[in-house]
Amino acid sequence: MTQGAVQTPGKRSRAVSAKKQAILKAALETFSQFGIHGTRLEQVAELSGVSKTNLLYYYPSKEALYIAVLQQILDIWLAPLKAFREELAPLVAIKEYIRLKLEVSRDYPQASKLFCMEMLQGAPLLQAELTGDLKQLIDDKSAIIAGWVASGKLAPVDPQHLIFMIWASTQHYADFASQVEAVTGKTLQDEAFFQSAVDNVQRLIIEGIRLR
Repeated sequence: MTQGAVQTPGKRSRAVSAKKQAILKAALETFSQFGIHGTRLEQVAELSGVSKTNLLYYYPSKEALYIAVLQQILDIWLAPLKAFREELAPLVAIKEYIRLKLEVSRDYPQASKLFCMEMLQGAPLLQAELTGDLKQLIDDKSAIIAGWVASGKLAPVDPQHLIFMIWASTQHYADFASQVEAVTGKTLQDEAFFQSAVDNVQRLIIEGIRLR
């Protein structure tokens, strides 16, 4: 092998990372369409451009691959909430959170649908993450909202119910995208419709928690 053909550790690491991302992307597409039981590893391997043997080197079973996809989804799904900061003005922070959640629904609809599918099945493979990192994050952000209420910056509202309401109203556009498109003839990919969704969801929620 010539010197120019030798792969440096950095190049190998990037190649491995790119291959794993291709596998996860293909797995998300197939799992969100067929579910874990209807998906075959051969489908994922073919779609990602790797051999089944190579796929199993990185993810030793279909369940392991499914969990890896769900964990990646959870990271995407929770990123907007992690950006929720106490130092922002309450209404500004909540409006921005709503926008970010709708951006996730627009940019990662398959991820949102698969996450919804897992929740409907009782989240058998994601319980540790839900009762661990997710619960801790919700507790932390709920404490921020409770502090705003206690200091008279927001109308009295239960922090968890507020977060649930934001999830329901923003994720609807991804999880029920077919219904939304059937009724409106549009999707979040339409910039004007996306902005209308942001404006309306923000207005409905903000007016419910604004001090009177």
